Amino acid sequence: MTRRLLAAIVLLVAVWRVPAGLAAPQAMVAAAHPLAVEAGLEMLRRGGTAVDAAIAVQMVLGVVEPHASGIGGGGFLLHYDAASGAIAVYDGRETAPAGATATMFLDADGKPLPFAEAVVSGVSVGVPGLLAMLELAHGEHGRLAWRDLFAPAIDAAHAGFPAPHRLVQWLGRMPKLADEPGIRAVYFNPDGSPKRLGERVNNLALAATMRLIADQGPRAVLEGDIAREMVERVRGHVRPGTLSPADLAGYRPVKREALCGPYRRWTVCSMPPPSSGGIALLQILKLLEPFAIWKEAPDSLQAVHLIAEASRLAFADRARYVADPAFVAVPVAGLLSDVYLDQRRALMSSDRSMGEVEPGVPPGYVERGTSHVSIVDRSGNAVTFTTTIEAPFGAQMMVRGFLLNNELTDFAARPEIAGRPVANRVQPGKRPRSSMSPTFVVDGDRRLLAALGSAGGARIIGDTVQAVIGLLDWNLSMQQAVALPRVINLNGATELEAETPLSGHADALRALGHRVQVRRHEGGLSGVRRVGDGWEGAADPRRDGIARGE
Repeated sequence: MTRRLLAAIVLLVAVWRVPAGLAAPQAMVAAAHPLAVEAGLEMLRRGGTAVDAAIAVQMVLGVVEPHASGIGGGGFLLHYDAASGAIAVYDGRETAPAGATATMFLDADGKPLPFAEAVVSGVSVGVPGLLAMLELAHGEHGRLAWRDLFAPAIDAAHAGFPAPHRLVQWLGRMPKLADEPGIRAVYFNPDGSPKRLGERVNNLALAATMRLIADQGPRAVLEGDIAREMVERVRGHVRPGTLSPADLAGYRPVKREALCGPYRRWTVCSMPPPSSGGIALLQILKLLEPFAIWKEAPDSLQAVHLIAEASRLAFADRARYVADPAFVAVPVAGLLSDVYLDQRRALMSSDRSMGEVEPGVPPGYVERGTSHVSIVDRSGNAVTFTTTIEAPFGAQMMVRGFLLNNELTDFAARPEIAGRPVANRVQPGKRPRSSMSPTFVVDGDRRLLAALGSAGGARIIGDTVQAVIGLLDWNLSMQQAVALPRVINLNGATELEAETPLSGHADALRALGHRVQVRRHEGGLSGVRRVGDGWEGAADPRRDGIARGE
């Protein structure tokens, strides 16, 4: 079965469509696994809020999609209040331990460690922030009891679940995971073979850990016996890290202001630094605005070329300027100013690629495995929430049934380049730069039109941009927008998704000066869009997710 045929089949079941003559669902959950979606809907049926549902969804994802997210990681969550139109931003990004050093990802010769060695190590593990961030959001926007939100995840971990396609796929790609005793016991069979599609997976240790969190809150993991075990695993690794009990106990989530900007007649709001997602998303949209991209077909050569060119400009600035704002003065206003973007847009041509570009100098600058959840509750409040442990299976270390993150590899390995400090260098207590881009689109009355976001590392930004353009410029359904063939440019090669119509543009793009790669795309989008007085939802057909409403 080809990928294209498989995508077409999945497309039929991945979205809640509104039959003719029926009202659209009044609540919607879109996430990366059906059991997680059902957990969120259960909370909404019981009168819970979008935040209540998001917590239940996340806990189940940590059980059924452990390679992508979990309580050993972090995330960013945006909450939309339907009554006021206000958007609250919650930053649960991991932080570097107090003992972290700027050179910890360099070898004895001062060269960056091979990425695989950096990932599977104690130095890659950051202080997890997910639970503390969710507790803060629940305290402000939750309605159901905290402990009740864990019941579906505890049941799934204890009773077991059929191994889904994507988990099986990653287990097959990474046979060395079996070297970790905790991972081997849960995700491999007694004969050493990885779990096959549909085989039962139980995680009794994680069920027990979640019972403790349900009763005690985040301190069950950030303090006490579990915290000590995490520290022992990190410090006892052959390449040890510096994580300490004080690092864990001292973690605090941060509330931030949403980063919003105009795009045509709408307002797009996303995540501010330490994520680069919001800045890059808004830069790309504003760079494209005068090109009347709405007149182009989604798979046209001109649309692909312009999206790639705008993306490379945004990624050049991302690499130079964006990092944790507690450590670096990020020139956000300058990067998004009309004058600056007009200057950057002047570099673009409709019939020639710029090739790799240098960052600009914005006004005000002075030299100095991921998953996504989109939810709307019956009151119209919404959550867009991106959650991660970074690489598939994180640092490949398991404690009490959950995997530790490798988020610190999101820092730059080199602390300086050409004698200039790198903005995203490692510093104690710093949050590594992220590409996670949970996004809301609202109209002129602050009425929510869409909530969306993606998994996929640095490619999150391109996926989210294309989905927003699909919704706003090409008037696509949410399912069509998340399933669009992908064009990605990280200020290098223009990537075209294999086995899609876009791959046919490869030679024409090369003739325009692009360096082109045709490659598979992992995807990971999910979203919810307003339809009349209700909602439609969608999940990326490249993964195991669904959207359901009622």
